[in-house]
Amino acid sequence: MAHTDSARKILLVDDDNFLLDMYGMKFTQAGYAVQVCLSVKDALKALREGFAADALVFDIVMPEADGFAFLEAVRAEKLAPDAVRVALTNQSDDDEKKRAEDFGIDEYIIKASMIPSEVVEAVGKALAKGKR
Repeated sequence: MAHTDSARKILLVDDDNFLLDMYGMKFTQAGYAVQVCLSVKDALKALREGFAADALVFDIVMPEADGFAFLEAVRAEKLAPDAVRVALTNQSDDDEKKRAEDFGIDEYIIKASMIPSEVVEAVGKALAKGKR
């Protein structure tokens, strides 16, 4: 489902280059403008420098700083206040999911449970809800 209006912007954060490339390509093919970041540090830098993300799609388990540290910084600095927040993770633990929900995420997606095109579709649906 391509978006014909001005491209929605996705900030994609994962420490796995292969996954970043794959998801980045899928979102781009679906008509999104994508900024890929290999770390929380890079993602925060992109937001601080003005990348106006419509959706933050991030892994939870990453070296140096995890997805929760990312959410804390985004909230503390009031970065991308209207962006949909989507955890894209291999963490299927209920405690992790609850912790993410406590941060107010919009979607919690287990990587192994969806193919990339389904992830793009799920993010599109979260954007369509326009909860923020």
